[in-house]
Amino acid sequence: MERIIFLVDMQSFYASIEKVTHPRFRHKPVVVAGDPNQRSGIILAACPLAKASGIKTAEPLWQARAKCPEVEVVKPHMALYIDVSMQITRVLEKYSDLVEVYSIDEQFVDVTHSVHLFKDRYRMAEAIHDEILDTIGIESRIGIGPTKVLAKMACDHFAKKHPTGMYELTKDRIQVELWPRPIGDLFGVGHRMEAHFKRMGLYTIGSLANHPLIWIKKRFGINGEVLYRFSHGIDPSPVTKHTHIKQKAIGHHMTLPRDYVKREDILVVLRELSEEVARRTRKQRYLGSGVSIYVRGHDFNRHDGFKCQVKLATPTAVSDDIYTAARQLFDQSWNAQPIRSVGVTLTHLEDKMTRQLSLFDDPIKKERLAEVMDQLKETFGADSVMRASSLTDAGQAKIRANKIGGHWK
Repeated sequence: MERIIFLVDMQSFYASIEKVTHPRFRHKPVVVAGDPNQRSGIILAACPLAKASGIKTAEPLWQARAKCPEVEVVKPHMALYIDVSMQITRVLEKYSDLVEVYSIDEQFVDVTHSVHLFKDRYRMAEAIHDEILDTIGIESRIGIGPTKVLAKMACDHFAKKHPTGMYELTKDRIQVELWPRPIGDLFGVGHRMEAHFKRMGLYTIGSLANHPLIWIKKRFGINGEVLYRFSHGIDPSPVTKHTHIKQKAIGHHMTLPRDYVKREDILVVLRELSEEVARRTRKQRYLGSGVSIYVRGHDFNRHDGFKCQVKLATPTAVSDDIYTAARQLFDQSWNAQPIRSVGVTLTHLEDKMTRQLSLFDDPIKKERLAEVMDQLKETFGADSVMRASSLTDAGQAKIRANKIGGHWK
């Protein structure tokens, strides 16, 4: 039996919630943006009225105001958005027990075994759309396909522009509807991979689909084969509620409020990121044996920066171990250019209970001390205990203690 999968996407999610919460914005162009005095002064979401004026997501706030001087700017309320996302999940669970949260505003639903309760898949999609609109007040778009990747691309490239907000992409229509599209429209292809494909002369999804797989695998390995399969609509991955239970990595990324040019300032942020990664790793009772860092330069248009990683001698959940590795990686790769964003990730995760202890090093003592610090932060707030370096101008921990995902709660 061929599967029937929906990808339910909320239209202008953050901005739509603000318009529902504040009726005075109903007929006005609204954008959700961070602090205009900081680097976070970029557009996170724009309602359809704002988009009609040419405003785009991720552009600077000053550009948006130049395009639409009357635009209403609202700071993000992340706790509210998370709560609404969970409400939407509960609505979707009425239609299927297989609901997978893909992001805060997108969720996969496998309706293969429940679609018979409706006349057809379109009637079911309409019912989902109408219930979300009636109960929460937000418009949704729904992509339909026999695989998750086709449902996702049906939503992104077709449903969002279709009058009904719904679209089905079937395997027999891939050559006609998907293959002529630019290679950058293929799910999983980012800016760097797009540039690699174009250098190979692969400008469309169809050109990748018809390129010899052996050469794709030789050039890009398993990732190349996955993308090749996606171009044919092949994606056997199931819709599961347990997708995020077993993680492969835990990372934390930060866009800085200004260009950081001094090594000592950047190291302050690297230590803060290492501590946050370690805290989250301990909370989920994992250990990790790989550390990677991601650094991006001040010019976002050039996509400059670097990403590198190292394997640790023993798995850890201690911030000092993670920071030491991150600092070494940074010193090896940094070219002294201004830094705009930085991230630290702990990889190769394993269950804490499976650890093999060393005869020469006892990490338990360090972990217990760290767990006490975790408990203090849980009880008295994330900024109740921190290093003195975080109180310098370079530190961001105190500011971010009152944020969710880098945005105000």
